[in-house]
Amino acid sequence: MENFFKLKQNNTNIRTEVTAGITTFLTMAYIIIVNPSILSAAGVPFEQVFMATVISAVVGTLMMGLLANYPIAIAPGMGLNAYFTSVVVTQGLSYQVVFGAVFLAGILFLILTFTKLRETIISAIPNSLKYGITSGIGLFIAFVGLKNAGIISANEANVIGLGDLTNPMVILAIVGLFITLILYTLKVQGALFFGMVATGIIAFFTGQLHFEGVIETPPSPVFFDLDIAGVFANGLYTVIIAFLLVTLFDTTGTMVGVAEQAGYMKNGKMKHAKEALLSDATATTVGSMFGTSPSTAYVESTSGVAAGGRTGLTSVVVAILFISSIFFTPIIKVIAGVPAITAPVLIIVGSFMMGGLAKINWQEFEEAFSAFAVILMMPFTSSIATGIAVGFIIYPILKLVRGKGKDVHWIIYMFGFIFLLQMIFFPMH
Repeated sequence: MENFFKLKQNNTNIRTEVTAGITTFLTMAYIIIVNPSILSAAGVPFEQVFMATVISAVVGTLMMGLLANYPIAIAPGMGLNAYFTSVVVTQGLSYQVVFGAVFLAGILFLILTFTKLRETIISAIPNSLKYGITSGIGLFIAFVGLKNAGIISANEANVIGLGDLTNPMVILAIVGLFITLILYTLKVQGALFFGMVATGIIAFFTGQLHFEGVIETPPSPVFFDLDIAGVFANGLYTVIIAFLLVTLFDTTGTMVGVAEQAGYMKNGKMKHAKEALLSDATATTVGSMFGTSPSTAYVESTSGVAAGGRTGLTSVVVAILFISSIFFTPIIKVIAGVPAITAPVLIIVGSFMMGGLAKINWQEFEEAFSAFAVILMMPFTSSIATGIAVGFIIYPILKLVRGKGKDVHWIIYMFGFIFLLQMIFFPMH
């Protein structure tokens, strides 16, 4: 195991990797419950989406760990499941037809991966956008943590304002945040994970965490009958493109952010990018056959990286926990129902990811504003893909105006145009 995952070479050990895997899993376990609830609105049976969610996560995350040796977890994407449901509901289609569109998008994804276009894309992204993506994801994560915990909430006067600090859940989140901050400041190994454990123990004794059961028999997975013919009959080409583009860039952006955080980006390039991208593409394709929307690299992977995860062993641990989750559904439901337990980790990880701001050339306006636009849009639109799109559109335009158009890779121009079309004709809401 030491040699396979190159633990010593990456300055880590089995204990650290296991702790990181547990940390990543706990911060993203909500998807096991949330994904089925969203897709069930499209008529897909809850139990089947639950199993499909686990299957796609296990396939993608295991491949990521074993082939790419990265501590990055894969699971169905949040924005993509909402888009899936909206297509079914607004266009009056059967979910089997839309799953067919997801399957075809996955196949195209695989093809792009084998042509090395994805690796070229990562290399072509300018540093200002890479650091902007990393920082933007950090703000996005922190925003999600604050919102889930109730520390910030909707405000009629200012859109967002301070939440009710007398609310027991908010108090628990704040206490958990300070416990975790203190543990991390004291350089306790696995501080983020143990911070969650401490918060969970407090929640149990304060009556905010209730266990109604431990083990349940998991539902049987169903191999869906994809209606590929229906995709072409209904002309769902734009739907396929939408799934492909958002998955393509959401995952690429997240991977760049996580890789930057873990120190894997060398000279603007990411080693084993092909294997990493293949993992995501395979998860999307397999997931569609069992009944879930496209998969993506999860931002929450940064929590495991912050806990010390540096190799694929972290991902293998996450995959194992996903497998075991089908038996421990009651416990996962309880944890997912107490956001104060995981919110402190998301908030702290957000701060870790802001370090890239120091590497942006703020004296070059076109570089600075492009990065700023990415950072600004991600949390305020609650969409990583939108933030990336805005950056890709603004960067080449400003470079052209400045007379530096030749310094921009042709891929940035191409995708800037594609993103512009995407935002006009099929934006993700």
